[in-house]
Amino acid sequence: MTDQETGRSGRNYQYYDVFVGAFVAILILTNLIGVAKVVQLGPLTFGASALFFPMSYVLGDVLTEVYGFSYARRAVWIGFAALVFMSFMTFVIVRLPGAPGWDGQAAYQQIFGQTPRIVLASIVAFWIGEFANAFVMAKLKLITQGRMLWTRTIGSTVVGQAFDSFIFFPLAFLGVWPVHLVVAVTITNYGLKVGWETICTPLTYYIINKLKAAEQENYFDWDTDFSPFRGTL
Repeated sequence: MTDQETGRSGRNYQYYDVFVGAFVAILILTNLIGVAKVVQLGPLTFGASALFFPMSYVLGDVLTEVYGFSYARRAVWIGFAALVFMSFMTFVIVRLPGAPGWDGQAAYQQIFGQTPRIVLASIVAFWIGEFANAFVMAKLKLITQGRMLWTRTIGSTVVGQAFDSFIFFPLAFLGVWPVHLVVAVTITNYGLKVGWETICTPLTYYIINKLKAAEQENYFDWDTDFSPFRGTL
């Protein structure tokens, strides 16, 4: 990512790496722990990751709003690389033969042995959903001229989470789960994710305002190239 791309003369931000680290940590943990578990709470049936995965979208909104699309794009690619490595690492470790006397292989396989289909669905849905979220967030900031932050935090989530949920669950589980379960989990997860983002709006406002003041930055993407592949190395 060059200075010409960002237009910021090589600014050295104090907290950018912290937010990227938190973004990647949430992404890895939700995909490692909660991606394949289905939860039943009352009338709601949903994937367990829906309780925590929306936090990655909150952080994506923060990164885009404060630093701009190009910096959010960099975070998405770092998250993408982390997901790919996590998938490779679990694939290798699960398939390593256990030592004599160690009887945890079956449990290890059941917990961490995600199928290639689920891994692929997760990576594709994340990549498309996060870039859609950042793009809508940045464009709405230009349209609203920086006003009405809630319209872009919620609006970008409505679009980004739609891509994420409606790509991931059918791609990962259609033909494995009954169709009605795939549909129910997809719709419920989408509703929960958008709901969480809406509930978190006051917290998002607080974090963004504090971060803008600390970094002395409030970037507008007037001249940004919105290609996902620009300035990623």
